[in-house]
Amino acid sequence: MADGSTTVASLRERVADFVTEREWKMYHNPKDLAIALSVEASELLDLFQWTRPEEIDLTDPRRSAIEEELADVFIYALHMANSIECDLSEVMLRKIAENAKKYPVERYRGRSSEGA
Repeated sequence: MADGSTTVASLRERVADFVTEREWKMYHNPKDLAIALSVEASELLDLFQWTRPEEIDLTDPRRSAIEEELADVFIYALHMANSIECDLSEVMLRKIAENAKKYPVERYRGRSSEGA
């Protein structure tokens, strides 16, 4: 599985190379990348619209479409990280640590909200 051997840095480099080869960088500012990321996330969400959780079968042909939209979301996230020169791994680890403090296990295990 590629997840076990592919680094975030190598994925970012692949995205950067793709954009550079096509000379698209001038069109891909942070605002437009944020919009593109949102559009791709919406396309992913659209695959689940009007579907009850128990109806979702990830072995059906829809799985390929889900994976492709998820890849698009991730590509735009990596592209945006490149655009704003963000160390995505560092920021994600910091955010996970902040969330761990905000939602301590002993208080939130098995709960989806404060009132659950």
